[in-house]
Amino acid sequence: MKIVGRKREKDYLMQCLKSKRPELVVVYGRRRVGKTYLIKEYFNKQFSFYAIGLTDEKTKEQLRGFSASLNEYGYEDKSVPADWFEAFSRLKMLLESDNVYREPINNKRVIFLDELPWMDTVRSDFKSALEYFWNSWASSQEDLVLITCGSATSWIITNLLTNKKGFHNRVTRRIHLAPFTLAECEKLFELNDVVMTRKQMIESYMFFGGVPYYLNLMDSRLSLTQNVNEMCFKELGPLHDEYYSLFHSLFDNPKKHMAILEALAKKKEGLTRTELSKIEEIGGGSILTKDLRELTECGFIRKFNSLSDRKKDEFYQIIDPFTLFCIKFLVNKKFDSWNEYINSPGYNSWRGNSFEIVCLNHIDQIKASLGISGIETNEFAWRSNAENGAQIDLIISRKDGVINLCEMKFTNEDYSIDADEYEKIQNRLTQFQNVSGTKDAIHVTIICGTGYKQNKYSGIIQNVILGDDLFDN
Repeated sequence: MKIVGRKREKDYLMQCLKSKRPELVVVYGRRRVGKTYLIKEYFNKQFSFYAIGLTDEKTKEQLRGFSASLNEYGYEDKSVPADWFEAFSRLKMLLESDNVYREPINNKRVIFLDELPWMDTVRSDFKSALEYFWNSWASSQEDLVLITCGSATSWIITNLLTNKKGFHNRVTRRIHLAPFTLAECEKLFELNDVVMTRKQMIESYMFFGGVPYYLNLMDSRLSLTQNVNEMCFKELGPLHDEYYSLFHSLFDNPKKHMAILEALAKKKEGLTRTELSKIEEIGGGSILTKDLRELTECGFIRKFNSLSDRKKDEFYQIIDPFTLFCIKFLVNKKFDSWNEYINSPGYNSWRGNSFEIVCLNHIDQIKASLGISGIETNEFAWRSNAENGAQIDLIISRKDGVINLCEMKFTNEDYSIDADEYEKIQNRLTQFQNVSGTKDAIHVTIICGTGYKQNKYSGIIQNVILGDDLFDN
């Protein structure tokens, strides 16, 4: 088993094998995050039945592929099923046969239907047949595990996770596969003989966001800057058109999803739902609700409330580094080389924003460094509407009566507070206390991607978290 990290997900799969009930498992997440790899490697590519949907093929071809998989696993009739009801009837017969493969741990029959949304072609009876297969037979088989997987997140959410009809309350486990943490990235780099400092690994996360497929493309002979050039800026680079391919693979009609992301990329502090709905390309109503839910489920954006007034409109903010990088530098590309962007005003602004996203994706590691892993917390961003208003991108509100106001800095050298920054922190602290009216103790916390240097202004800081701390498991 060559699986990097994924401890929680592997535990879920083991619980399915130990379960004394039938299990319907939905594995979902963004394209390239390693969903198929996880399932295949965990089960050592041994299933009672495995089939994969075919990209952009019609019903007849989907049924032909499914039939070929049935034959591969021992079903003798080589004719193509007339429809999906017949296809699943044949699958039932295959699974009831004496020579069907059973998982050795608990003698389970494990079915893996990969890229399930692709099987559901226009005007086919796929969803009805799958519902009938599960509800009429599979749901009564205590030794059966049906794992479904797909990158088309809108289909997964609409038809399996929020379905109010045939699959309502039928899904027993849902596994949202997120990108790697920095610790998992480090293990993958070691496996691939990619040599980097931890500072460079954080920078790589600011580009690729811990997506295993992207990280596996890195050439160990090249520097990070060279890899970014080769992968993203060269016309034939493997990630040159990934931004568009990514969203067209996830959503049936991604135009509004992309408009939401491109609007949020202009406002690192985030936008409210009301503000988004006023943008002509986005609009409001139930479609906006659905699109925001799907982008949140996929991990592209986060939703949060104002700490000072939680009854107000919710905020949305980009938390996917690769999306932000593409919007800033590839969608309307000004230069043909990443080198030409480095140290430009746009570069410095992006780097600060992107490191904040790295931190938002490592809240557990930040809490561990603060020694509060076991304490219940809520995380927020905050902005003041006052003249000369302040903004705080990460607030950790703790049940033990402490609030951490986090300042996130990624610099070339060890970071130290100067007089100007000291005044800004004082202003943020004062405005936050006045507006929030909190009676909790407020700890100013610095998160530095590199190092931190003490000086005469350091007394305002209660906690310092370094880049190395973000690599904790």
